[in-house]
Amino acid sequence: MSTFLLEIGLEEVPAHLVTPSEAQLVARTEAFLAEHRLTVGEIKPFSTPRRLAVQLLDVAAESEALSEEKRGPSLDRAKDEAGNWTKAAQGFARGQGATPDDFVARDGYVWLTKATPGVPAAEILSHIGEEVVAQMKFTTYMKWANHAFLYVRPIRWLVALLDAEVIDFNILEVSTNRVTRGHRFLSDENVVIDNANAYAETLKAAFVLADADERRATIRKQLSTIAQDNGWVLQLDSDKSQDLLEEVNNIVEWPTAFTGGFDEKYLAVPDEVLMTSMREHQRFFYVTDEAGHLLPHFLSVRNGDAAHLDNVIAGNEKVLVARLEDAAFFYHEDQQKTIADSMAKVEKLVFHEKIGSVYEHMQRVGQLAAVLADQLQFNATQKADLARAAEIYKFDLMTGMVGEFDELQGVMGEHYAKLFGENAAVAAAVKEHYMPTSATGDVAQSDVGAVLAIADKLDTIVTFFSADLVPSGSNDPYGLRRAATGIVRTLQEKQWRVALTPIIADFIAHTGAVTSQADQAEIGRFILDRVRKLALDAGVRQDLVAAGTVNVVNLDVVYIAQRVQTLAQHATDDNFREVIEALTRVARLAVKFDTDAKVDPALFENAAETALYEATQSLDLHTLVLSGSEAMYQALANLQAPIAAYFDVTMVNAADEAVKTNRYAQLHMINHLLVGLGDLEKIVIK
Repeated sequence: MSTFLLEIGLEEVPAHLVTPSEAQLVARTEAFLAEHRLTVGEIKPFSTPRRLAVQLLDVAAESEALSEEKRGPSLDRAKDEAGNWTKAAQGFARGQGATPDDFVARDGYVWLTKATPGVPAAEILSHIGEEVVAQMKFTTYMKWANHAFLYVRPIRWLVALLDAEVIDFNILEVSTNRVTRGHRFLSDENVVIDNANAYAETLKAAFVLADADERRATIRKQLSTIAQDNGWVLQLDSDKSQDLLEEVNNIVEWPTAFTGGFDEKYLAVPDEVLMTSMREHQRFFYVTDEAGHLLPHFLSVRNGDAAHLDNVIAGNEKVLVARLEDAAFFYHEDQQKTIADSMAKVEKLVFHEKIGSVYEHMQRVGQLAAVLADQLQFNATQKADLARAAEIYKFDLMTGMVGEFDELQGVMGEHYAKLFGENAAVAAAVKEHYMPTSATGDVAQSDVGAVLAIADKLDTIVTFFSADLVPSGSNDPYGLRRAATGIVRTLQEKQWRVALTPIIADFIAHTGAVTSQADQAEIGRFILDRVRKLALDAGVRQDLVAAGTVNVVNLDVVYIAQRVQTLAQHATDDNFREVIEALTRVARLAVKFDTDAKVDPALFENAAETALYEATQSLDLHTLVLSGSEAMYQALANLQAPIAAYFDVTMVNAADEAVKTNRYAQLHMINHLLVGLGDLEKIVIK
C-alpha cells in the first residue's frame, strides 16, 4: 500500500476560512476517490494559514475493477426470421464495446458482461488538481495576475507525491513538485519532502505544525501550563473561548504562548469591556482568580519561538494599554450624560434610509411589545417594565463606549441603565433584546427581555419586507433570517403559544408598512421557513417536516414545531403506518366530493358508520390544538381502528344520493380535524 500527499500552498488564508476549507478538501477528496473507485485506508487532513493538505494512507495500487451485466433486447427482437442479428442487437453490442458474439441468452433477453479494468493509482491521482483543487468553493475569493481563475487566496506552490514519486499536474502556472515552504521566519523558505509519509515530520523540522488538531492541543497545553503555574483560572471551554482558540490556531504555524499584564487601575472599567478588548481586538485570553474576578493579566500566542519574547510581550502590552486607555476615557465620559441625552441623539439616528429613524423603529416596537404582553397576560409590573425598556433600549448606541466597541451593544446598555437608576428588569431587557445574537446563541431569559427581543426582530422583518429589502439566495445583508430564527427560538424556549398572523396583520394595518395580502403571506412563509430549518437541523426527516409545517393557521410557531416533533417521535411506533394510511385515505376521498352538509346519523346504514361518528363527536379542532400536538396526534391515532372498520363495510359512493352525501359529510368532518397535524399525505410511509 502507498501513501499520497496533496498540499496546496497559499498566501495567508483568513482564520475563519481555514477550518471549513480543510473540511471541504477532505469531502471533495472522498467524493473524488469514490467516483474513481480508488480505495484508501484513511484521509488525514492538515491545515495552517498558508496551506491545505491531505495525506491518503494505504492507497490501493489501482482502482477497483468492475464487472457489470447489461441486459439487451429481447430474443425475438435481437434476431430476425433468418436468425441474423438485428440492428437493435448490433447497436446494443456496439454501445457496450462488444460484438454480438459476446451475447449470452437468458430469461428471454440477450445479456453482455461488461468488464472495466482497474486504473493505476498514479493515473487517477494526476486528475486530483482539476477535479478537487480547482473545484473548491469559498465565501471569499481573490484573483491574481491576469488570471480569471478565482480562489480563496493565490496558489503559490503545489506538492503531489505518491510515496516518493511526484504526480504531475498544474493549476495556472504552478506545477506540482516536492518542495513545500517552512515557517516564514524560522526556516528556509523551500523545504524538500522526500516521501509522502514524511510530510508532518519534515514540516515540524521546519517549524510548522501542519496538523491542526496537534497545533490546537499544543496551544491549549501551553496556555493551561502558564495559568496553572501562576494560580490563575483560564476558561477555555466556553463558546467564545473556543472560537478564540480556533481563530488563534488558524493564524499560527509554530505556536508559543506567553503572558503579559496591565495596570490594576483599569479593573475599574466593567469586566465586559476589558474582556472584549482582550478577546476581540487583541486575540488575548483573559484570566480570573478562583472567585471569578478578572485579573490584570492576559495570555496570548505568537507565531514563532521563544526568542526575544520579552519584546513581543512589551509590544502586546503597549497595544492593549492604548485600548484600555480609550475604554477608561469613554467609560468616564459616558457617565457624565443621561439616558435622555443619548435618546435625543437616537431620534436623529437612521435605521434605514427607506424605512426611517431608529427612534421610529423603537416606537413601533413598543406598540408590538404591548400587544404581545396582552396576549401573554403580563401583569402590571411586567407591562410597565416592558414599556420603559421599549422607550430607551437603543440609547447605548449613542455612548462613546459602544462607538468604540460596537460588540458591546446591549451589554453596556444594561450596565449604564443600572448606573442611571433603571431597575434590574428594564436593564436586563436592554441587553437581552439583541438575543440570540447567532443562530445557536442563547435566547433572552427574562420574560420582559424576550418580548422586547421578539418585537424588535418582528418590526425589522416587516419593515424591511415593506421596503422590498428581502433576502435572496444566500444574500441576507440585514440579517433577516437570523432575526426570524431568533423569534422562533425565543417563542419555542419560552413555550409561548402566540398567533403571529393576526399580530402582523394588525401591526401592518396600523403602520401601513405593507399594503398587499401577498406581502403579509410572504412574511409568514419567511418565518415558517425558519421553523423548517430548525427542525431539519435537529435531524427530523424531511417528509415529516414538510407534513408538519403546512396547513398553518395563525402562525403559532410553537405548536407547528411541536407537531413536527410529535410526528418524528411517533414515526417509529409499530402502528404509525396504519394510522397515517387510515387518515390519509380519509383525506384523499374527502376532496373528491365537495359538500357542506351536516352529518345525519339517521342515514347511517351500518354500525361502523355509527361507531366512527361517535368516536369523532367529542373532538374539536380548536380544543385539540390548544391541548397540544401530542393530544392532537393521540386523538387522531385513536380513529385508525374505527376508520379501518368503516371502510371494510362501507361503500362511500352509495347509489342513494342522500346516503352518499352524508358519508362524504362524515369524511369532511374528520378531514377538518387532520389539518391540526399538517398535511399527512406528505409523509413517506416506509
